[in-house]
Amino acid sequence: MSDPLRVGIIGGGAIVQVAHLPILRKLKTVDVRAICDTDLPKARALASRFGIKDAFDDIEDLLRYEELDALVVCTPNHLHESHILAALSADLHVLVEKPLAPTAASAQKIVRAAEKRSRVLMVGMNHRYRPDAQIVRSFVQSGELGTVDSVRGSWHVFRPSRAQLGWRQKRELSGGGVMLDLGLSVIDLALWLAGNPRPVRVSAALDVPAKGGVEESGSAFVLCEDGASIFVDVTWRHIGAGERFGVGLRGSKGTAAINPLMVWKDLNGVPTDVSPTGSVGRENAFTASYRAEWAHFLAIVAGDAKAPALQDHITLHKVMDAIYRSAADGRDVAVSPA
Repeated sequence: MSDPLRVGIIGGGAIVQVAHLPILRKLKTVDVRAICDTDLPKARALASRFGIKDAFDDIEDLLRYEELDALVVCTPNHLHESHILAALSADLHVLVEKPLAPTAASAQKIVRAAEKRSRVLMVGMNHRYRPDAQIVRSFVQSGELGTVDSVRGSWHVFRPSRAQLGWRQKRELSGGGVMLDLGLSVIDLALWLAGNPRPVRVSAALDVPAKGGVEESGSAFVLCEDGASIFVDVTWRHIGAGERFGVGLRGSKGTAAINPLMVWKDLNGVPTDVSPTGSVGRENAFTASYRAEWAHFLAIVAGDAKAPALQDHITLHKVMDAIYRSAADGRDVAVSPA
């Protein structure tokens, strides 16, 4: 039996506390050796709570004093590039929370650095690992839904106070508002479900508060080279009964949706519900997605699985850049080739 993967974590925010650490402490194949956060008391509290040996407040100390195999980057967006490059320079594998970077230019720099090293760099696009998303993807890949014509997605949450948004409210730290926070994940999922068509044109509208800051709501329409289209609508200011997240896909031979999972096909001219039953377990989709994400990352590091294409993230960030230009200029914007 091989030794556990020695992991360090940088960033001690909500996603580390509710997703990564609860899953990692149950994995015998992972040894979380240290956690780093600029708020050292927070880092020490998390280390105590999850049985982690060391806590640091500086990445240089973390990399200098710990023997690690991999680093999990969960810091504010503007720090991703420097933290990933530092980890790669230390010859570590990297799992980074989305987004890879705030801009396409930064993403390209990171990808170029990763390509020069024989280390794994994986972006944690956890929605790809949802059980319902995996099922819909299998229907698309098998050709059962025909040609994908359109994907529509939305993610609406209610975050009433600036305190809950923290650094995400500051453009210089986040790179963008709700479209980068939530919209990027929905667009990535839509492109992935559709088989990664090449985006060519974008039209977008973003709701930026009169007092300034980042957008709190927004919509974007993405047209792809093969004629497929993607529409996404996101907001931090949802007024309704709880969070709403969902994606629907229309193909030439059928339709599908996640949250809830539904699949319909044209069988001999009759619309027929072919939604798999009993295929999604009792574990909630959020936890299941992160558990599966970690299983994939560990398999890649072990050489037992193929890493997701980093080129997808350059394309994704070119789409995001085009969305922000379209909203600012009030016109359609072409997506430059990746």
